[in-house]
Amino acid sequence: MARLKDVYPLYLANRPQQPNADLAVTDKYTGEVAFHVAQADAATIDAGIAAAVAATEPMARMASYERQAVLQHCVARFTERADELAYALCVEAGKPIRDSEGEVGRLIDTFRIAAEESTRLYGEVQPLDISARAKGYQGIWKRVPIGPCSFISPFNFPLNLAAHKVAPALAVGCPFVLKPASRTPLGALIIGEVLAETDLPEGAFSILPAHREGADLFTTDDRLKLLSFTGSPAVGWDLKARAGKKKVVLELGGNAAVVVDRDADLADAVERTLFGAFYQSGQSCIGVQRIVVHRAVYADFRDRLVAAAKKLVAGDPKDRATFVGPMIDEKEAARVADWIAEARAGGATLLCGGERKGTLLDATLLENVPKSCALYREEAFGPVACLEPFDGWDEALAIVNASRFGLQAGLFTRDLFQALDAWDRLDVGGVVVNDIPSYRVDSMPYGGVKDSGLGREGIRFAMEDMTEIRNLVIRRR
Repeated sequence: MARLKDVYPLYLANRPQQPNADLAVTDKYTGEVAFHVAQADAATIDAGIAAAVAATEPMARMASYERQAVLQHCVARFTERADELAYALCVEAGKPIRDSEGEVGRLIDTFRIAAEESTRLYGEVQPLDISARAKGYQGIWKRVPIGPCSFISPFNFPLNLAAHKVAPALAVGCPFVLKPASRTPLGALIIGEVLAETDLPEGAFSILPAHREGADLFTTDDRLKLLSFTGSPAVGWDLKARAGKKKVVLELGGNAAVVVDRDADLADAVERTLFGAFYQSGQSCIGVQRIVVHRAVYADFRDRLVAAAKKLVAGDPKDRATFVGPMIDEKEAARVADWIAEARAGGATLLCGGERKGTLLDATLLENVPKSCALYREEAFGPVACLEPFDGWDEALAIVNASRFGLQAGLFTRDLFQALDAWDRLDVGGVVVNDIPSYRVDSMPYGGVKDSGLGREGIRFAMEDMTEIRNLVIRRR
């Protein structure tokens, strides 16, 4: 295993700074302090924003091959430091080591995609002579960087969700300030350490761990032209209300459902649903929370899924046998356990799991969960899922749509027409056929509707959000 340092700096205007070591970060399995991180105050955040403003023009002037070189450097260095990055993630987030290695792979993929897209920022020639008054006029438009950006990333994917903000910003030439989650800041700081090795203009980036109470400038400062936030709906919508004139992109919560139709390959559906419900302790906004199964195969599917869930190992995330690691803290684990108790008191049947030891919660499945219970209608964000049967196709789609969230939905069916019908009718940002809603490739347009957010991630689509169209009209005489 790699070794972590005792103290890590923040990054202000591309440079490491160690004003303090005030932020203690715990090993999420042992509960012990693993390392300390410098914490930014309001003055430091203000200085980071000012530096980003000063870097706006130099960043915009960078040639595409220069931006690409920065991103390619990151790909190379993240690959070299993959073991260190995975171990840091395992410690600070409690993510099982195999999942941690997978996230490092996605970090590398995300920067690689950005490097490729950095030279593809195309515009368009537009004919304007649509009537006699416009004869002799020609239009051309291009995309230009929007300017200084503010990024706030969450605890559950500390590397890759930070990467989905940082990499497209670098690809288009936007300076930025980034606030990583206080409980998992190290991944973002290692990204900063690698960026500091490059020739980016001074002020191109600042990575500033800070407590939420002291980080208001990330949201309210009018010098920033875009806010991209990933986190809880309650926080995200509040930030949007206070963000002023800047563009806002929100990737928020989910309550993802998967539909298993009567013609599905049940062995495959069980294997994938098991993964979707319990990988990284269910702490994913597209983790499987509602499992909707055709009544004709419901009992068979349920019994297979319960048997498989009982075999999952919960424990030390550094152990390769572990599938379900600790949740981010004991408060969150207790909340999910309370929601399970509420569902059972309301008449739900516990099929497996339900036991909590500190931050560890066993893989839990329930059926007959009342729809009024928090476990059914809210985002659980833990290793728990609810099963229910359906009789007809329209009923299945109605169940999926009966949520204030709409991030992604999964569908196991061999009927192409039903798959296309679901794509038309499901009120979600993405439909995944013959797999779980938890599936994501880092180049695809990813995001939700309703309370699940605004805008789309996926490098090319984030680059569009981080640019503005600038038009040129030429009159030929």
